[in-house]
Amino acid sequence: MPSAKARRRNVLGAFQVPDREKVAGRHVLLVDDVLTTGATAEAASRALRRAGAAGVQILALARVVRAAEIPILDSRQNRGSGL
Repeated sequence: MPSAKARRRNVLGAFQVPDREKVAGRHVLLVDDVLTTGATAEAASRALRRAGAAGVQILALARVVRAAEIPILDSRQNRGSGL
């Protein structure tokens, strides 16, 4: 998987708003299927804000979690917890 920096570089300038009047002053809900580094959502949000969107909210259906972010549970620590 490309690094977060590489992903940001890949989507730099990739999004345009062809009709600014449709987003100007509006709040936009941006739906992303999988949020990996956030680079795509960030680039699309930036394009919408530059086109005059009053705000951009992001809804991601799934998020990639790096192994380092997943807590390791020790079964000895969880006795009686129902886990």
